[in-house]
Amino acid sequence: MAVYTQVSAEALAAFLTRYDAGALVSAKGIAEGVENSNYLVDTSAARFILTLYEKRVAADDLPFFLALLDHLAARGLPVPPAIADREGVAIQQLAGRPACLIRFLPGVSVTRPSAAQARAAAESMGAMHRALADFAPTRVNSMGVATWRPLLERCGRDIDTIQPGLFDRVAHALDSIERDWPHDLPSGAIHADLFPDNVLMLDDRVTGLIDFYFACTDLRAYDLAVMHSAWAFDAAGNPGDRAVGAALLAGYAAAAPFSATERAALPLLARGACVRFLLSRAWDWLHTPADALVTRKDPLAYLRRLEWYDANPDFTR
Repeated sequence: MAVYTQVSAEALAAFLTRYDAGALVSAKGIAEGVENSNYLVDTSAARFILTLYEKRVAADDLPFFLALLDHLAARGLPVPPAIADREGVAIQQLAGRPACLIRFLPGVSVTRPSAAQARAAAESMGAMHRALADFAPTRVNSMGVATWRPLLERCGRDIDTIQPGLFDRVAHALDSIERDWPHDLPSGAIHADLFPDNVLMLDDRVTGLIDFYFACTDLRAYDLAVMHSAWAFDAAGNPGDRAVGAALLAGYAAAAPFSATERAALPLLARGACVRFLLSRAWDWLHTPADALVTRKDPLAYLRRLEWYDANPDFTR
């Protein structure tokens, strides 16, 4: 989450009149994340999240994302569906951007997850995958393996300003990742970005799965690999307590058993996840506007993860 587009109090108050949502009391921009502009909105009736979709989220993809959230909410998953206005319209326009008013969920995102919290979050991912088994719409992964080398080429040698030799290091990693990437593992709708900051918790209980704007149709084991790469390390990319990573795998397996073939593929999929997030962070590092209210994330934190996976190919055992 972030703030790229500024919304005046007058424009937001007028926007809220489309809903049975009460009158505007306060609104505050949310700086975390890098994808969309987000505001925490309090009204006389309740609390909401207002999201304005920026250029990385295509307006044509919004029906897929909202249908997925409605599907999960109908099956009891703790997700934040968009709220329709009095005319039944969920996708609006505000400040020149597609916009949605979204149900607020309680809870906080943990920065240093315990093994118990990691297990609970992975169980929720497994439950999400089960609930999506009959979700018919599909969406190509806009940040899937086929996009990584083109993104590296777009970054070009400018990426070496982040660290000398980084372009060649990533290109070398991609050689084996692209060659060995599996295409026949079980697939379906996945979150593709289930970092700790996209899971809300109260103590060891998951109260919200949020930020589905990379959701797509891809390998379910890749979703778990992305999660491992995010949860089993600290923010700087240093490995944390190995019990956290083990709890993730155990929690997912308890909720959605996966095959020995999927488990064997996890080290490669995790290396791919590292390249994916290293490159998207590098692009943002090089191109985020100086006046954007957003916290840039360190690309090298994912280089450190990649190096750990290279050195620990047996981490799933």
